[in-house]
Amino acid sequence: MASVSSQPQFRYTQPPSKVLHLRNLPWECTEEELIELGKPFGKIVNTKCNVGANRNQAFIEFADLNQAIAMISYYASSSEPAQVRGKTVYLQYSNRQEIVNNKTTADVAGNVLLVTIEGQDARLVSIDVLHLVFSAFGFVHKITTFEKTAGFQALVQFSDAETATSAKGALDGRIIPRYLLSENISPCTLRITYSAHTDLSVKFQSHRSRDYTNPYLPVAPSAIDGSGQFNLGLDGKKLEPESNVLLASIENMQYAVTLDVLHMVFSAFGPVQKIAMFDKNGGLQALIQYPGNIRTCYQM
Repeated sequence: MASVSSQPQFRYTQPPSKVLHLRNLPWECTEEELIELGKPFGKIVNTKCNVGANRNQAFIEFADLNQAIAMISYYASSSEPAQVRGKTVYLQYSNRQEIVNNKTTADVAGNVLLVTIEGQDARLVSIDVLHLVFSAFGFVHKITTFEKTAGFQALVQFSDAETATSAKGALDGRIIPRYLLSENISPCTLRITYSAHTDLSVKFQSHRSRDYTNPYLPVAPSAIDGSGQFNLGLDGKKLEPESNVLLASIENMQYAVTLDVLHMVFSAFGPVQKIAMFDKNGGLQALIQYPGNIRTCYQM
């Protein structure tokens, strides 16, 4: 058999089983791709995708033991290895005789999301940027950030599981928009699962944690600038750093506010590059992007 890797494609450490263990799969391999791989050898009755620390492993269960043996035997003698999206897949019999798909915490929808920020400069992504990103899907109650072995992570709490699910579906695997990050920060990707938490405990407003429901929460020393003054806004929260993107809330509308209207209003202060509008808790908000850092505020 032609050698495609220094790693053996098969491990004969387990007796034959209807369940096969697949390794070296591409990121977020789907159930459909697994079924397509095993279909020539028999009926796939169950699968378990994206397991392991790197989410690049899976299990497939055939209806009959002989079908699993046929797949292992075929690829053991073939010059063409098993592949998914061009990646060689390593096969072996599983030590289990059936797949039991018990739902883990990460599979159960909840109102709190566990967000892993991936990228060389992930730790430089501020809590304010995360708030901007997730606020597009609904009111964010609380955010806490921390570092674990998995990397730089955050817990984002929404009002309900429906809102959290909407945000997860839209943002999981997506890159944080470049215009929200400083020029010195390289691209960062969001990996999102559900958390078992339902109500985060935030004792201080700081650069690592925010409670957007309680403006009277004490401010941590980290929220004080070098002059010894509290760097706070009128709502009692730490001021967000200057950015070339404004978050505008439109209240008490006397007429229809459209993209064209916003562009006309904000163009009075400089060239507007982009505008994004969205609904939040029954109100209308917009993100307005200028070419560089801006100091002008405009209230509507």
